[in-house]
Amino acid sequence: MAYAVKEIFLTLQGEGMQAGRRAVFLRFAGCNLWSGREQDRSRAACTFCDTDFVGTDGENGGRYEAEALAGTVAALWEDGDLAGDARRLVVVTGGEPMLQLDAALIAALHGRGFEIAMESNGTLAAAEGIDWICVSPKAGTEVVQRAGDELKLVWPQAGIDPEALLGWDFDHFLIQPLDGPDAAASRAAAIAYVMAHPRWRLTLQTHKMLGLP
Repeated sequence: MAYAVKEIFLTLQGEGMQAGRRAVFLRFAGCNLWSGREQDRSRAACTFCDTDFVGTDGENGGRYEAEALAGTVAALWEDGDLAGDARRLVVVTGGEPMLQLDAALIAALHGRGFEIAMESNGTLAAAEGIDWICVSPKAGTEVVQRAGDELKLVWPQAGIDPEALLGWDFDHFLIQPLDGPDAAASRAAAIAYVMAHPRWRLTLQTHKMLGLP
């Protein structure tokens, strides 16, 4: 299989329970909830996405076979890893990563010593062998992946009841403020929700605050 990759880069994980960890981000092209083109945004199942996942023209983007893709991820990790740290992390995202992430790539990444974290909208079942599953549900979609490590709800989001999600089988339930023109109001709403519902935990996009990709 040839994987369509938007970009691959070394950074710090900025969100969720693993925030602050050194990680290689592997962003696949394509999503099943939005074409990624502005002219289609108003009709998309997810109208607030802030990620460019169209095409293969980003940093280290292109079409790869499994072993070559895992090799590129490993080379980026090794760049500057003076201690030879074995705690390798790759974050597989998109778009929607489960359109492409499969057993062959999972095996190739594990073969190079990587823990695989995946961030998904949950409308497609996660492949076997993923080490850390993060699901970010979108209102009006049918989420089939209702188990994992963390559920990350972008907030506020009309048409979705956070309390209805607490019956899903996740270890952590996170609220993340919606980025955009009303970011300050979104932060206030997210803080207020967590203060009133302590099973939830606030997570922020710290990579944006730090100027990281």
